[in-house]
Amino acid sequence: MRLLCLSNGHGEDAIALRILQALQQTAPRGHDLSALPIVGEGQAYRRSDIPLIGATKPLPSGGFLYMDGRQLARDLQGGLIDLTRTQLGNIKAWAQQGGVILAVGDIVPLLFAWWSGAPYAFVGTAKSEYHLRDEQGNLQRPSWLGQLESSLGSAYLPWERWLMAHPRCKAVFPRDTLTAAALEKYAIPAFDLGNPMMDGLEPTGMRFEVPGSPLTIALLPGSRVPEAYENWQLILQAAAAIQAEGGYPDLLFLAAIAPSLDLVSLQQALAQTGWQQIATSPYGMFRQTRVLQTGLPQATLILTTAFSDCLHQAEIAIAMAGTATEQFVGLGKPAILLPGKGPQFTPKFAEAQARLLGISVSLVSSPAAVAAEMRSLLQDPLRLQKIAENGHRRLGKPGAANRIADCLKQIFSAEETQKAMS
Repeated sequence: MRLLCLSNGHGEDAIALRILQALQQTAPRGHDLSALPIVGEGQAYRRSDIPLIGATKPLPSGGFLYMDGRQLARDLQGGLIDLTRTQLGNIKAWAQQGGVILAVGDIVPLLFAWWSGAPYAFVGTAKSEYHLRDEQGNLQRPSWLGQLESSLGSAYLPWERWLMAHPRCKAVFPRDTLTAAALEKYAIPAFDLGNPMMDGLEPTGMRFEVPGSPLTIALLPGSRVPEAYENWQLILQAAAAIQAEGGYPDLLFLAAIAPSLDLVSLQQALAQTGWQQIATSPYGMFRQTRVLQTGLPQATLILTTAFSDCLHQAEIAIAMAGTATEQFVGLGKPAILLPGKGPQFTPKFAEAQARLLGISVSLVSSPAAVAAEMRSLLQDPLRLQKIAENGHRRLGKPGAANRIADCLKQIFSAEETQKAMS
C-alpha cells in the first residue's frame, strides 16, 4: 500500500506516526509510507524513518488560527499562502502517481485529502460530540453561537460531513463512541476503534522518589514556544497558592516538559519565584525545593521529560496543554484547567476542552483559584470515582493505532484488488 499521511499539529503528528508505525510493524516492506506535516516542521516524523514529501515551515500561530483570529495576519506575513500553495502542489503530484491518503486532525488535512483526487481516510482528533452533548443530552450553551452549533445536529459541520461522506472517503475514525454513532446517521463510514491518543503511554518503571508520602501533582504547561513559558509562570503561581494554603503533609510537583522547551528558561522562572536548586536529580533534570514558612508543607519540584511516568505517578494535574491534558484525563485522573493568553490555550480553548472532557476537568479563572478547587476535588471520593469512569469512557482503551492500521489495510487492500479485477 502506498500511503501519504497529512497531519496538522504536534499532537496530530504523534497520533499519525503511531498509526504509520503500526502499519510498518505488520508489513515492514509491504507499505510505501510518507508524510506531510501541514503545520510546523514535523519533528515526530523527523525522529522516525517516515520520509517527508514536501515543504514544512513553522508559523506564528502554531496552527491555532481558529482560537485567535489575530494570528491570521501574522501567519500571512510568515508565508502561509506560499506554504499552502506549495503543499497542495506536493500533495497533487504525489497523488497523480497513485496511492491513498490518511488525513489526521481537522478539516484542513481532510480538505487537502479530498482535493488530491485520491482515495482517503480521516482520523478526526479535533472534534467530538462531547463538545455539544453527553450521554444525558445537550449541554447548556448560553451564547447564541453555542446554541447555533448545537442546532446543527453534529459537532461536525455540514461541509465537514460532506467531505467524510464523499465516495472517495473510505473510512472515518472518530475519537469516541458518541461521535461515531452520530456520524453513522449521515451515511458516513465511521469506525469506532478508539483514540490513538491513549497509545504509547505505558510507564517505563521510573519512580520519582522523595521522602514521606507527598501529594503528587503533574504540571502540564504545553509544548508550544513561546506560549509554554508564559503558561509556566501561571502554573508556578498556582503551585505557590497550593503550598500557601497548607493542609498537605508534603507536595511533589512533576513538571512534564516537552523536549522542545528550554530547561534554562524554566529554571530561571523557578529561581525568580523563590525555588532553590538543591541537587541534581537521578532523572537527568533538576530537583528544586521551596519552603515558605514553618508549618507549611515542603514542596519538591522535578522537571522531567519522562512524560508517561509523570502522568502515571501524579494524582491530579494543573494543565495548560491540549493533548497532554486529554491523556491525563484518559488515565482516569482529574485536571484543573488554567486559561492563558494563547495562541492555543486561551479561555475559548479551555472552555471547549472543559466541554470535551466533562467532569474530569475543572476550569478556574486564575492561579489563586486552583488551591480551593484542588482541595474540593481531593475531599470528594465519589466525584473522583466518577471522574475515573468518565475519563476511561471518553478517551477509550489503548491499542487504537493497531486497530486503525488493521482497518486501513483491509479497506485499501480490498479496493486495490477490486481495481485490479476491473
